[in-house]
Amino acid sequence: MSQKVYFTNSPAIAIDRYITDSGSPKTFILTDENTAEHVLPVILSESRQLRDAEVITVKAGDVNKNIDSLSYIWNRLQNGGATRKSLLINLGGGMITDMGGFAGATFKRGINFVNMPTTLLSAVDAAVGGKTGINFNGLKNEVGAFKEADAVIISTVFFKTLPVEELKSGYAEMLKHGLIDGKDTYRRLINHNVESADWDNLLDILEESVNVKRRIVTEDPLEHGIRRALNLGHTIGHAFESHAMKHNSPIPHGYAVAWGCVTELTLSCLSLGFPSEELHRFATYIYDTYGPYTFTCDDYPELIELMHHDKKNTSSEINFTLLKDVGKIEIDCTCNEDDIKSALDIFRDLMHV
Repeated sequence: MSQKVYFTNSPAIAIDRYITDSGSPKTFILTDENTAEHVLPVILSESRQLRDAEVITVKAGDVNKNIDSLSYIWNRLQNGGATRKSLLINLGGGMITDMGGFAGATFKRGINFVNMPTTLLSAVDAAVGGKTGINFNGLKNEVGAFKEADAVIISTVFFKTLPVEELKSGYAEMLKHGLIDGKDTYRRLINHNVESADWDNLLDILEESVNVKRRIVTEDPLEHGIRRALNLGHTIGHAFESHAMKHNSPIPHGYAVAWGCVTELTLSCLSLGFPSEELHRFATYIYDTYGPYTFTCDDYPELIELMHHDKKNTSSEINFTLLKDVGKIEIDCTCNEDDIKSALDIFRDLMHV
């Protein structure tokens, strides 16, 4: 993997060094309205290299990760005189790193970009690995490209003022990494109370989680094989997310992944013998931390239809990443609709819905 990832609690110093070393003649900063208010002023006050950067601000929220916002970014880059040697800094959560990465990958057929994630979720998931994209026609990340950021600067100092909901959303992806990595990593995470996290002192555990993803992406950058392990919880999780969006009740991505992991571990238990006691332990942790996602059996056809739209499918069948046990991955598993409905039934029981 050529991507450089810096773990530091001095992000302004890190970005200044990167810009100095890269020699980019012009720098743009992409951010959203929330980050522009709460984070950007701090970075600008501490950075010498960013004082003359042109700031592009878009509306906050995943609903704005769309073609209209992307077009606005392209226009701002074009009108600002961006060239292929310019640098785009994506300062924000997953929405910004996803969309900014896609803008960087496509403008003038590719300009350099750096991700500076300001949420735990984007640090552990969206900012690293090279997946970029936007939502389209109500479907998550329907249009995008594989393009790694030239560098990622990860700092827990950005997390100090995050609402606990944002911390829990990111922690769900860390739990997923623990499930696919092995029992030692998983146990450390599931025995930890994310709501009492002191992120100043937890840069090491974050680095451990990010490096799980980095190892897998290095082995399979374009998702032809083992990288699909990172999709654990996402086939059903994305369906929950799209279902909630369609019904005008958006849910945080990490919450959807947490609930998706419970359901897909249920499928793992039904089809691969994943230990039922571990399923119940994990489901209890998720219920206590995230609460339930509420739906009825009347929603099953819509949820299954949304699963059919998942990008991981290569035929009419729905593709899952499942586990025989913690750390024992089975990619490219297909399940029939009856099994999926049974897993949804069990999920509702586990979540007391």
